[in-house]
Amino acid sequence: MPVNRKPLHRCEWAGNDPLYIDYHDNEWGVPVHDDQKLFEFLILEGAQAGLSWITILKKRQNYRKAYNQFDVNKVARYSDKKIQQLLTNPGIVRNKLKVNASVQNARSFIEIQNEFSSFDQYLWRFVDGAPVQNHWKTLRQIPVTTPVSDALSLDLKQRGCKFVGSTICYAFMQAVGMINDHVTDCFRHREIKHLTQ
Repeated sequence: MPVNRKPLHRCEWAGNDPLYIDYHDNEWGVPVHDDQKLFEFLILEGAQAGLSWITILKKRQNYRKAYNQFDVNKVARYSDKKIQQLLTNPGIVRNKLKVNASVQNARSFIEIQNEFSSFDQYLWRFVDGAPVQNHWKTLRQIPVTTPVSDALSLDLKQRGCKFVGSTICYAFMQAVGMINDHVTDCFRHREIKHLTQ
């Protein structure tokens, strides 16, 4: 006899797009400690400002190719000529401010690595080294900023970073698992919680 399996309940923002569902099920909220991956998310979250995240997800492979697989040392050395090439690349968001910011952010990222031995060490201090476990029942309860994202935003700005407002920082923190913001009836809420114990 076939087994009747209940469909998995997800955060409603995941919708029906297979790309979005895969991102929700496998990446969003998983704690990240790899500097290259953290740099990728920092750039992608900045690129997303004013746009939908699905727009960025659809361009993600193009970004990886355009940005040397997010090798921060290579991005930090991008010349004006390289920046002009990026601005003519239809596979990414061709916003001059965002592209220039990505190169500036790479340089600031390296300075942070040099000061703290890794960006990971710098970043996770903001949540005392462990993910914040939230227990939201609905999407509407989830904030867009918190005092922690305010503090991270301010600190990154003081270090020369651009496109790191508190809302962008909060989305970044959610993405890299500094915060578990899956709603409580989402199957990933418990799974993510167990990943951090």
